[in-house]
Amino acid sequence: MENKWTFLEEGSKCDVPVSPYLDCPAIVVKHRNEEGGLGIHFYRNATDGGDWIIQERILNGDWVTQHLPQNAPLSTFRVITQSRGALDVSKKCAVEDVTALSCVFRAGRMGALTDHDSILFDVDVKTGKVLGGTTNAHWYRLGLHEVLPGRCPWRSSDHDITHHPDGDIPVSGSVVPNIREMLHLVETSHWKLCPDVPLVGWDVVLSADEKLPVCLLEVNLSCNFFRGSFDRKVYLDFLEDMVGRLQEMRLMADRDGKKFK
Repeated sequence: MENKWTFLEEGSKCDVPVSPYLDCPAIVVKHRNEEGGLGIHFYRNATDGGDWIIQERILNGDWVTQHLPQNAPLSTFRVITQSRGALDVSKKCAVEDVTALSCVFRAGRMGALTDHDSILFDVDVKTGKVLGGTTNAHWYRLGLHEVLPGRCPWRSSDHDITHHPDGDIPVSGSVVPNIREMLHLVETSHWKLCPDVPLVGWDVVLSADEKLPVCLLEVNLSCNFFRGSFDRKVYLDFLEDMVGRLQEMRLMADRDGKKFK
């Protein structure tokens, strides 16, 4: 499911609103001026066994656009869900076993290609209210020279950003529309697609497409909270139950002389 094409395929089969893709064998992209066989590129579609997922560009919806500067990238919401169905995969999982733990609005920076360069605004999963923002840009700084004094900060601010810095646009205090419906969509998608996976990160889009105003861009099985807040008791209780279940399974395997995997 971590494979982007597998996610789109399985999502479509399970009636999950994934990001739309073109169903054609291939496309050709040409530079408008180059000649002599230069500036021409052929891309075979994943729908036809190729390596490329071909999609039209998705645009930010009105609410998202209001909180971004001009020339900002598609800016998504990272939602983390947990599934108690992973505790015992021999039992049937119910949608009520899946819970949305956190939500972060990744407000992309001006001129960035993706929202990996963004301000991370925490979102209250109960009310949809946008809280303070922070960054994680230092996570992606590469090279030994970054360890030199004054280069890469060890930590970022503690959610004290209230405005988008590219244009001084107020963000904190706004309310994400229909937050409960968004989170329920993600919980249902976790239940449909991968109920046996303990923790999943979803990239949720509020788009300008009236036919598909909310869609899932991709799923992340090796996920992090992107500095979002969450109910630690719910999370830690779940981890304790998971570790206890794994220990129980290991002891059963030892007793039966089997190799625990």
